[in-house]
Amino acid sequence: MTVTATPRPKGHPGYSQTMRRVPESAEAARRLVRTALAAWGQENLIEDAVLVITELVSNSVNHARLESIRVVITRPSEDVIRLGVADRARSVPLLRTDSNGDDTRGRGLLIVDALTERWGTELYRWGKQVWAEMKCEAAE
Repeated sequence: MTVTATPRPKGHPGYSQTMRRVPESAEAARRLVRTALAAWGQENLIEDAVLVITELVSNSVNHARLESIRVVITRPSEDVIRLGVADRARSVPLLRTDSNGDDTRGRGLLIVDALTERWGTELYRWGKQVWAEMKCEAAE
């Protein structure tokens, strides 16, 4: 697995890692989120952020194709942290308000929606990235 840090215009590095598209990758994604938020002094967001990234990875594992996904954590501005998972599928996830009778599946995006300021999908020629943004404390 490769971890890269990319400089951003605001001076905050971006964190990204390519992972296998397997359920066990959620733990590696949670570690990456903890690392990024600790580096940015945003420990207060870690608990919610690891839930969000777990749901995004889970959706990608369940619905994408090919063997890898890419987890991306960036800070596009002083007060926003963006968590994303890119994969090779172009299907756009939908926020479901019912579980279709399944008590254990189908609520991941409800959790993402509840814990973040906003979320969405960016479509690319080769696939998509599902992202979620959280408000954070501005740097001192």
